[in-house]
Amino acid sequence: MERIMNTRYIIIYVFIMICFHEYVLAQKIENMLTVTIYETSAQGNSLTQIDTIAPIKEAIPLNIFPNEQFQKIIGFGGSFTEASAYVLYTLSKKNKDSILQAYFSSSGSQYSLTRTHINSCDFSLSNYSYAPISGDKELKYFSIEKDKDGLIPMIQQAQSISKEGFLLIASPWTAPPWMKDNQSWIGGKLLPEYNNAWANYYVKYINAYKKEGIDIWGITVINEPHGNGNNWESMLFTPLEMTKFVETYLGPVFEQKGLGNVNILGYDQNRAGLKEWVDTMYKDESSSKYFAGTAIHWYESTYDYFPKALQYAYNKAPGKYIIQTEACIDAEIPHWKDDAWYWSEQATDWGYDWAPAHEKYLHPKYTPAFRYARDIIGCLNNRVQGWIDWNMVLDKQGGPNWFKNWCIAPIIADTEHDEIYITPLYYILSHFSKFIRPNAMIINVDNKDESIMTVAALNPDASISLTVFNPESISKNLKIHLNKQDVYVKISGKALQTIVFSK
Repeated sequence: MERIMNTRYIIIYVFIMICFHEYVLAQKIENMLTVTIYETSAQGNSLTQIDTIAPIKEAIPLNIFPNEQFQKIIGFGGSFTEASAYVLYTLSKKNKDSILQAYFSSSGSQYSLTRTHINSCDFSLSNYSYAPISGDKELKYFSIEKDKDGLIPMIQQAQSISKEGFLLIASPWTAPPWMKDNQSWIGGKLLPEYNNAWANYYVKYINAYKKEGIDIWGITVINEPHGNGNNWESMLFTPLEMTKFVETYLGPVFEQKGLGNVNILGYDQNRAGLKEWVDTMYKDESSSKYFAGTAIHWYESTYDYFPKALQYAYNKAPGKYIIQTEACIDAEIPHWKDDAWYWSEQATDWGYDWAPAHEKYLHPKYTPAFRYARDIIGCLNNRVQGWIDWNMVLDKQGGPNWFKNWCIAPIIADTEHDEIYITPLYYILSHFSKFIRPNAMIINVDNKDESIMTVAALNPDASISLTVFNPESISKNLKIHLNKQDVYVKISGKALQTIVFSK
């Protein structure tokens, strides 16, 4: 009898342990995150979904720490230009819609941060301003009618497609020539007697766009205040001149006109000059009061993203924005339906031919896809909160551009034959714009392997996005650890990969 009782106890005990084990296993399974992997590669993947691999000993360990958080993301996107609008509206409705859907729909890149130009820029069909009458200090003849030909309709159509909406930054390349000391579209400085008129010019622009249903989230004071070698629209400012203009005129006018919510961004040129600019802009409370942050470009180098300069700018004013507002493959005519070119080290930029001898090393030949992936990850790992590409679509020549300053856009159009080509650059950008959403927090990734670059973000919906860039020709195995869960992945050679963890 005693043996029977002991046997029953053993059976009950075993049954309880089995139930407990199954409960623990069920809880573990329930707490496991769903993993989805997307890859863009030289081998032909274009945001292609791939599978995990079986556990393997020889894998690069990547540990994600969601509680170790850095900057909050504003967004990613591209720029509305007159050139892009012109190309767009020469295409059939089908292709026009396809391009805007590709950038702004939930099935596309979901762009969330964009830029446009105030007055003309090099990617315009000709020079123009909204105040063409010389001496019109009161801006009585101010008008944005020129933008209603294509630029404003393009923005409005993008708005109708975007479910979550997007922010828009506007930048002038120059004031009207009659406000400048050289009376020219190119170079020169704002005459002191027009400081107030020029400050009110921004107000007129912002209010005029608002009447068209377009809110301006932020402005940069001027595009490229160092100039562009006197080639196309520009207006020069020193750090002190711009800071004084914002402190004395632009900031107070915005405050008086009820535009205090419009973010004023200083600088707006290459990162190598950041220290001098932030030292001046953020010298004291008075100088920094009206600056919401600093805008930067990438044209100083084809490979260096200047982490020390970015960190310096952040540490100088931790509460201010750092936003990348312009980047493109410049000084190149687009390569039509040739994906391999975008993954090869054949591109050259303006500096390849024209940089001074002591800066030539910054401008070697480079791989376009690599440059985008490296720069965006480098920026995100150094406190940058938003990243904006230049033109959204250009023609096969890399324009139109009144100065013939040809460049490449992520989408190219053959306007004669009504065809479009989505380049690999589009997919590279989508890895960030689609999977790192506004208000995401950049989080820590422990990566000790210098052959790859990584960045991770915690999104508002609690999903976690890990992006990995492998510039080497060989594939690599990754072991990703997150919340007691290990995931094994193979990333192809010459590839960008995003691993999304979600409930």
